[in-house]
Amino acid sequence: MIGINEHFLSVEEKQLIKDIRYLTEKNNLDNISRTNCYLEYYTMNKEIHWSFLASLVSRNAGWNMCDLAGTWFPLSLNEQTRLNLFATYERANWMIFQDAYPQLLLYEYSTKKNVPMFHLLQYFSVSSFMEKEWLHFWLYKNKERLVYSLIINEQNVIENPIIKNKLFQKEVFHTLAYRFQDLLRFSSVFFPTLNGDIYGRSVSSFRSLDRRIELGKELYTILFQKNLHPIFLEFALKVVHTGSRADYEKYVYPKHRNNTPMLRMSYPVMTQKPFTSVDWSKTTKVKAKWKKHARPFKEAILITDWYKNKQEQLHKLIKLETIILYWKKR
Repeated sequence: MIGINEHFLSVEEKQLIKDIRYLTEKNNLDNISRTNCYLEYYTMNKEIHWSFLASLVSRNAGWNMCDLAGTWFPLSLNEQTRLNLFATYERANWMIFQDAYPQLLLYEYSTKKNVPMFHLLQYFSVSSFMEKEWLHFWLYKNKERLVYSLIINEQNVIENPIIKNKLFQKEVFHTLAYRFQDLLRFSSVFFPTLNGDIYGRSVSSFRSLDRRIELGKELYTILFQKNLHPIFLEFALKVVHTGSRADYEKYVYPKHRNNTPMLRMSYPVMTQKPFTSVDWSKTTKVKAKWKKHARPFKEAILITDWYKNKQEQLHKLIKLETIILYWKKR
């Protein structure tokens, strides 16, 4: 529904809003559609670096979702816990796309008209912070600043409805399984390559808004390193995203048995309830450190061996847990 100032809009603007809403709903179907949509947008708008970052982060979310229906996690986590984790991933990524994709489409339309149309962002409940940042990008073409701004915005969009949501905290973030995984740094966001190398960062303290924003900036720094960006893009364009870790593990472990299924063979499409978006930038101060360059890396960004070791550790722990549970039941 168009906002209170609908009568001030031109026929063209009303139609544009309608079209963008339709395309957003159509492409926000599931993790596969979102991932593909972000990548397709980047191939047509190479100056919007965030869209490529979003596509690869979305791939990681899909792999995490499919782990829950794979070989290992059902041995350790009960069905309800796995469903709760899936719902959290899906809701957060759905909300980010719902907020970000209209921004991307409005920018694309603006370039075709050669007129900034960012005043229409308010009709998609996008923060006033982002309206200012898009105008700044339109004038000065600072690609890094726009990426940082989108990272800041999207992490604030999910902060209250997801991260601080009491139900999600009880059913997900405060569970022993989540805390254990966070403590031992089993989670990671990474960028695979066709030669079997994996680059990325381990993830911890995900509930911290500051840490999530810093992580996003770190990932962007890796993704757009001149010597690495072409090989990440090559992987993204050549490897169809299915949600299964086989998408990249066939390059990391050529003889490895696939342990995760494809997403669309594992989960039905979730119907998401609309949410009332609040302009977070009116109540949250944008910290200066959020806009600063990512800190220099203290750890290696080539994490192939780290990933293999963590996977081995995780599988050993799950095996041990199943043995202990077996003997307790005897």
